[in-house]
Order: sequence, then structure tokens, then C-alpha cells
Amino acid sequence: MHLTLRLVCVAALCVLLVAVVDTDALWDRLRNVAPGWIVAATLCLIAQTMLMAQRWRLVATCLGVTFSYPWALREYLLSQTLNQGLPGGVLGDGARALRSAPGTGNRMPAAQAVILERAAGQLGLLAVAMIGLTFALFAPGALAGAQGVVVRIALAAVALCMLGAVIAVVMRGSRPVTLVRRCLPTWRIGLVQAGLSVAAALLNIAAFAACAQATGTALDLPSALVLVPLILSAMLIPLSVGGWGWREGAAAVVFPLIGASAEAGIAAGVLFGAVMILSLLPALPLLIWRGGGRPVAASSQ
Repeated sequence: MHLTLRLVCVAALCVLLVAVVDTDALWDRLRNVAPGWIVAATLCLIAQTMLMAQRWRLVATCLGVTFSYPWALREYLLSQTLNQGLPGGVLGDGARALRSAPGTGNRMPAAQAVILERAAGQLGLLAVAMIGLTFALFAPGALAGAQGVVVRIALAAVALCMLGAVIAVVMRGSRPVTLVRRCLPTWRIGLVQAGLSVAAALLNIAAFAACAQATGTALDLPSALVLVPLILSAMLIPLSVGGWGWREGAAAVVFPLIGASAEAGIAAGVLFGAVMILSLLPALPLLIWRGGGRPVAASSQ
């Protein structure tokens, strides 16, 4: 039932988008993409995956599960491949959690490592969006006009709500906070984790901006930092398959705020989805690779 519902939602969104936009303008953008920008976007996403695999490995190590970086990269690529092809976008992460559990013992640390690593990715994207919002609020001419004012107000409200939620969780001293503290035992590790998350988020945003450029829309720095995270966040909606439909719908709504057309947003979203699949091609030879470095429980645990 859930699978059918997701497929129906994706199909309905795609039909709706095609029905309300100028399809001729959309196909023109997709037919005339610039190959160089596609290569740049693909390289950005491959580099992002490499950073995320290292982030996962560091989080798991802090929770008492150790494995090699090559093994982590292999599993992360396979996980993303499953997420792209299966509904929900999290089944690959579930498989990654199961496969990273050492032996037949307690699998909770492995699952927690995957969950916290994904959360760190979203926090990195939020941090970049907040940096972009700060720039847009104070930089002359950034997100100018009445539409820009609306964007600023909306993003400021979202930022305040999320900040309040974080403060509420910290004040409660809940178990998630305890887990986060275990993953950040020293300020040095905290800086490394923050750097990996922000860098991965910037590469993701750069990949989408490159796809927009490839389809004929140039995004300036404030627009990319503020608006692209909103588009990418739409991919997290559970009723999706690989983010298709929701990502393009969000782009169609957001792009007019910077003076671009809805067709431009949809074209950028479609190309980004295609590039995501293209960036996973290195996972294909790994399907038959049986490398070492499989997970083991840390001796101190």
C-alpha cells in the first residue's frame, strides 16, 4: 500500500507539473544542456559521497564500530544506489546499518551511526542555508525586491523555529544529545565533523547550481546558498522515489522568486536527478568487489 501510494504521488506530481508549465520551453532547456556543466555536477556529487563516507566512518568509530574507508565508501555508494531506486529514500540506509553491524552482537550502535550521520548531513545543509540567509539579509542587492523580502521573512521564521527546537532538545538532556556528545568527544573531532558536513552540503548545492547553469539558468551565490537547500530538502518527503516530483515541484515554486521561470526550475531538478544517478555509476563494479575492512566492534566497547 505504501509503495503504491508513493508511486501514485510521484506520478501525480509529474503529470501536474507537465500540465501547468510550458512543455516546449522545458524540453528546449533539457535538449540543449551544456555537457561541461554536467561533468562538473557529477564530480561534485562523487566528491560529496566520498566526504559523507568518511563522516559515517568517524561517527561509527566514536560509537564503537570500526571499518576501513574503502569499505565505507563501497557501502555508501551501494546505499545511495538503493535509495535512488527504491521508494522512501531510506531503505539503502537501513541496509547500510545492518551490514555495518559487527558480527551478531548488538546492532544498535551501527544503526545509531547511520541515523546520526544522516542528521549531520541535514544540519550541514541547514548551516549553509543560514550562512546564505545572513548574507542575503545584509548584502546590498541580494534577493532584492518584494519577492526577496518574502523569502527573507520566511527563511528567518524557519531558522528561529529550528533554533528553538534545537534549544528545547538540548535543555531536556535527552538521549539523542547523549549520543551526539559521544560522537563529538573532543573539539577537534567536532571541527572535523562540522567541516565534512558543511563541505558535503556545499558540494551538493554546487552540483544543483551546475545543473541549473547547464539548463540555462545562472544562480548567484546568495540564491544558491539560500534557495537550493529548500529545493533539496523537498527530497526528504517520505512520499517519493528518489526525490522525483517533489524536487522538481519545489524548484518550480522557488525559481520564480529569483526571476527565473518555473520551467527553468523543473529542468534543473530533472537534470540534477539524472546526474545523481550518473554519479552512482562507480558503484557498479563495487557490487562484485569483496574488499576487506569489514566492521568490527572496538576493543574498548
